[in-house]
Amino acid sequence: MIMFGSPFLALGAPPEGGTSFLIPLILMIGIFYFIILMPMQRKQKKVQQFLEALKVGDRVITTGGIYGQVTRLGDQSVQLQVADKLRIEVAKAAIGGYQGQAPVVEAADQ
Repeated sequence: MIMFGSPFLALGAPPEGGTSFLIPLILMIGIFYFIILMPMQRKQKKVQQFLEALKVGDRVITTGGIYGQVTRLGDQSVQLQVADKLRIEVAKAAIGGYQGQAPVVEAADQ
């Protein structure tokens, strides 16, 4: 009967230094932060500044594609006039940008 060795014997002894795996781990975390987290934080800050700067009379477009003019601002919602005598209430987070300019907030399906 042939006995196969334990799979742990094939791994060999751990490296002497003990910190050799720490340097690549730190590099991976650093790259992850600078490539993914930092740009996301900048984008969120830009969106927050845009939403705080909204004022009555601004012509905006929602992330759903509705064009309107801001008639009232609330803490969490915005009232838009989309036609004569037609006003709708939308979430403040649904405002995508100003009409005629590049969107500040990307649509959810993109």
